[in-house]
Amino acid sequence: MMRTASRFLVATAVTALVPAIVSAQSWSDQPVHPEDHEAAAAVSYEDGGMYYNEDDILTYNVGEDGTVDWLTFSGFRRYHSECHVCHGPDGEGSTYAPKIKNSAVHMDYYDFYDVVVNGRKNGNSVMPHFGDNPNVMCYLNDIYVYLKARGMDAIPRGRPGKKEAKSDMIQEMENACMG
Repeated sequence: MMRTASRFLVATAVTALVPAIVSAQSWSDQPVHPEDHEAAAAVSYEDGGMYYNEDDILTYNVGEDGTVDWLTFSGFRRYHSECHVCHGPDGEGSTYAPKIKNSAVHMDYYDFYDVVVNGRKNGNSVMPHFGDNPNVMCYLNDIYVYLKARGMDAIPRGRPGKKEAKSDMIQEMENACMG
């Protein structure tokens, strides 16, 4: 009788802890189910070659023929020049740092921005701050859009084959940021 009660208590305790354990996982460890995030990734409008969802947050745009918007293409290039050394190719992670393609889906845009700008420490893991690195900051939106597209499986691994042209507005913003 006592063993049955003990097993019941252990099972109850484990069941009660599962939500806490799951929420304690980092965003990168959480699987992405694209169908659960379609609304947040859906294009609501375009402005100067940049695409936004209904909450006015930048998002990606992939045409039926696989053509990606400029920010997604640029994000691929910028991610692989600054971020992949730690986080692995295509946002898939490495033995050194976690995959971050899922983080761009699960994290709020502003939380993602905050981590990149200010860095973060989690136990022995340290994400350095990049707030003073123009090669990241001038292209942070591009990197975010690219990683979101990767996390949603909207684009495959590797360099996008087709891209929209860079708009005048995007060029002006880049020139203003880079000097």
